[in-house]
Formats: sequence, C-alpha cells, structure tokens
Amino acid sequence: MFGCNCGQAKYMNSDIIVDILKAIDKIDATQAQQIRERSRQSGKSSRDTIIELGFAQPLEIAKALAYQFGMEVVSLSKEQIDSDLVKLVPREIAYKYRIMPVRYENEILTIALSDPLALDVMENLRFELNCEVEGIVAIEEDIIKTLEKFYGAEEEKIDTLLKDIQGENISIAGDPASESEKLEGGDESEDAPVIKLVNLIISEAFRKRASDIHLEPMERDFRIRYRVDGVLQEIPSPPKRLQGSVISRLKIMANLDMAERRLPQDGRIKVKLGKNKTIDLRVSTLPASHGESVVLRILDKGGLTLGLTELGFLSDDEKLINQIISVPNGIMLITGPTGSGKTTTLYSCLHALNKPDRKIITVEDPIEYQLQGINQVQVRSDIGLTFARVLRACLRQAPNIIMVGEIRDIETAEIAVNAALTGHLVFSTLHTNDAPGAITRLIDQGVKPFLVASSIRGILAQRLVRCICQNCKESYKPTHRELELLGINPDEADDILLYRGAGCPTCSNTGYKGRKGIFEILEMTDEIQRMIYNKCSSSAIRARARETGMRSLRADGVRKVLSGMTTISEVLRLTQSDTH
Repeated sequence: MFGCNCGQAKYMNSDIIVDILKAIDKIDATQAQQIRERSRQSGKSSRDTIIELGFAQPLEIAKALAYQFGMEVVSLSKEQIDSDLVKLVPREIAYKYRIMPVRYENEILTIALSDPLALDVMENLRFELNCEVEGIVAIEEDIIKTLEKFYGAEEEKIDTLLKDIQGENISIAGDPASESEKLEGGDESEDAPVIKLVNLIISEAFRKRASDIHLEPMERDFRIRYRVDGVLQEIPSPPKRLQGSVISRLKIMANLDMAERRLPQDGRIKVKLGKNKTIDLRVSTLPASHGESVVLRILDKGGLTLGLTELGFLSDDEKLINQIISVPNGIMLITGPTGSGKTTTLYSCLHALNKPDRKIITVEDPIEYQLQGINQVQVRSDIGLTFARVLRACLRQAPNIIMVGEIRDIETAEIAVNAALTGHLVFSTLHTNDAPGAITRLIDQGVKPFLVASSIRGILAQRLVRCICQNCKESYKPTHRELELLGINPDEADDILLYRGAGCPTCSNTGYKGRKGIFEILEMTDEIQRMIYNKCSSSAIRARARETGMRSLRADGVRKVLSGMTTISEVLRLTQSDTH
C-alpha cells in the first residue's frame, strides 16, 4: 500500500521538471526536446541532463520546483540543525529517500528533499516515522553533504560506486567457461565495475552483520535488501539495466548454469574478506516475473562454536539443556519458524558433544556449514537420496549421535524414533509454534503416541529477539501498561528500571545490535508421558507443563527484558500468540 514505484516516479518527475523550466522560459522547446532525447539515451534523469548541458544550475532547478509547489527553498549549510534530529530519522531511511531532517516543531518534522514531486516519499515517511512530515526544498548535493556530516559517509559506499558506473555499458554475457577463466586470471577483470559492485554488496552486508542479501527484480527497479538482526533494510540499488550483469556475475561465482533462467538453482560462493576472513554464501535463484530473484545466505561459522550462554540461555535453562543432551539415547527436538536460529542451536549442541570417542552423522538439505570431525551427508531427492534412505544407511554406520535436518514425513519420523529407541541420540527440527505442538505434529504424521512418549527426551522452542545496543543503552521508568504486560503489579515496582537503545551510529540508529534467543523447554516427565499415552491435546499438555515449571516463550522473554538484554516491544512482537 505504501510502496514506492521509484522508477516510474523518476521518469514522470523528470518530464515535469522539463515542463516547469519551459513554462518559466528557462529553456525553449528545442532545448526541452534535446534534454528528453539525451536523457532517454543515457539513462540519466532530466535534472542531471539539464545540469550537464548547462541549461540550468541545481539551485535554479530547486527554486523553480519549489516556486511551482509553494514550498520553501533553503541552503542547508546555513541552517542550524540540531544533532538530536538524527534520532528521529534512522540512517537507512535518510539515505534511502535522500532526505535530511531540519527541524521538529509542534509535532511536525520538517525534512529537506530535492524533489518536491515525490509525494509517495512523503507518504512513506509519514508511515515509517509515525509522525507528521512537512517538506522543504534543498539542492541534492547539499543534502548529501549534510547527510555525511550528521550520519557519516560510510553508508554511501555502494551508492557512490553506482554513480561512478551510471554511464558504463556493462555486460557479462557470453560463454560461462571462458568468462570464469577470465575472472580467475585477470587483474584487469578485477577493475570491471560490476565485479567491484558485487564484491562491495557482499562486503557491506558482512560489515553490517546481515544474515542474508536479497536481490529482487521489480518491474522498473532492481531492489537490493539486507536482513540485519531479522529485519530487512533496503540499500541504494543499481539501475534496472545492470540487473542481468549483477545476477550473471553471482551465477559465475556460484558455478551455476548461466543459460538456465527458467528453473531454480542452488550453489555456494566462498569469499575472502581481507587476509584472514573467509565467509561462505549459500546462493538460491528463483525465476520471477521480472527476472531471477537471488538470495545469498551468509554462513558465518563463528556462531556455531558458541556456548549455550552466548546463545541466550540463562543458567537454569542451560543446566536443563545440558542434562537433556547428555543422555545416551532419545530424541531432542528444536522447533520454531524459519530464521529462528534452530540450526545454530543444533550445531552448538553437536559442537559440545563432538568428542573423539563419539561418532556423529548429520543428514541435511542443504549442508549449511562444514564441521570438522562430523560426518555430514547431503540429501538429494532428485536421485532418490531422501532423508529416510540416508537415515537408514546411517544406522548401519554405527553412530552414537545422529542429526536429521528436519522431520518432514512419517517415514523419516519412524526411522528417527526407532533409532532413538535402539540406543542412538537423535537431534532434529520441526516447524511448530511451541514445544508441546511438536508432540501433536509427530502424532499427526502417523507416529504412535506410545512411541513419541518413549523416544522424546526434550523439546526446545525458540525465537530470536534483537538485543539492546550496548553503546547507546539507557534506562527508563516503565509505564503502568508496560508493567502490566510484564505481569508486575505497578504498586510494587518503584525500583524497577527497563532499558532501551537511544540509537547511535554503531547500531545504525535502530537501538538494537545482535540477537539472542528466548526459549521454551519441555522436558519429558512421567506425567507428560502418561498424557501422551492417553492422547491428550497439546493445549492440555502445555497447561500441565506450565503448572509443573515449564516457562513459556513470553515468560522467558520477560526475564530477559528485566535483565536488560532486550526490550518489551521486541518480546511482544515475537510472542503475540503466547501468554504468561
């Protein structure tokens, strides 16, 4: 609803700029035609073309537009801008829309922008900033200089490179093999702007701690977004005409079929950052209506060797998990939606158990991380190498511990249960909302209730919440409503302080940096086993488990709010369907 069709707006606005200058006799009909033709040929905006041809200066264009729409024109270098204003507009939004906050009076935020025709930008800002927004006009170059002064220029690296290659005629088409040879052998190929752009997109994503990079072809735009701490952030995007070149470069790096554009493909890229840092990227392409959509998943092995404390477990939960995974046999299930950190928790558990006297085999689709000392098997359904088939073969390898990427069907579930009952410790994942729901899911798949009760040792449900940035962390007195949400009597909370991030360059003015887990741990007790035997519902099991000490996701989140790890809004966002 609030989307910005920037490509369409750009061309429409460019024509209006020409018409306005023509109406005030700044240019004549011949010059107007010349601007339109040059702009169409070069792909540049009419504004840039007008300046390039010398028909008008930036300030003259700004004044003409402002006069036409009854707006104020300012020189930002002469404005007294309060540095606290940058807290109202996050860096990503300021650079995304090329706007600079100038003043905030009477609950109205005044922002400087170079294009008064960008009505969709104003509407988006009102929505994204949740306040009333008023626009004034400034020269784009002044806006950029002021942005760099208050926000820093680091975020503009990609956009600067994009400006440098605006006029380039770039192509990476041709024979994939010869192109690969050229890339491997050539210092000169490393100077190609698209190669620099792709490398910069990847390195910036890693610097920002992004978990994945999304390259999405739209009808008129080529959008690039980073997912940072679970939230997508848009960055300055290349022009649409570079879409094919960028995607081709990524397919070359991932050893994918360059000619295949009709079917999804998967690959991997290994990138060296600096002298000592190497990161793996999992690449997925998907044919979409306006081109191939590409997602790069950044696989950083640093999180796999973390202890349970670093993952977010408090001492009592850490003790319980260690107790569950130290048993010689049974099933340990980890549940949660995609992107909730299940794989990291699984691998951290395996890392803790990876000793010379234990044989560990994993069955995965795909293998995300290469782990030393562990036998990892890639599922390939296209040749009949399914989870169930690999799992059967694994049992003949006499392992102590088996990790199954996901229990997806009755055949895999039954083999995992039988493996647990015959002396193996099995780790796996399920997509359920909470821990008791995993029991119902297995029974729905066709596993007998008595087998579920006998084989499962513990179920862990988890979510990832953003942590408060330690650089700008500040305390505040909670409101009555916040205390009620935390389950605390406001009359007994005089000494309670909560924490939040004020926003700073370290966290890109979000107030958050990094993520940790909130957890719900269901231990298989005798009473829970009896309830499963008797085919009790998951809601009944959940209620009884909470009565006997199981902490819900919301309750664990509340503990971490009170400890200063995260904020109450973050916990509520991820546990909307949960209660204390």
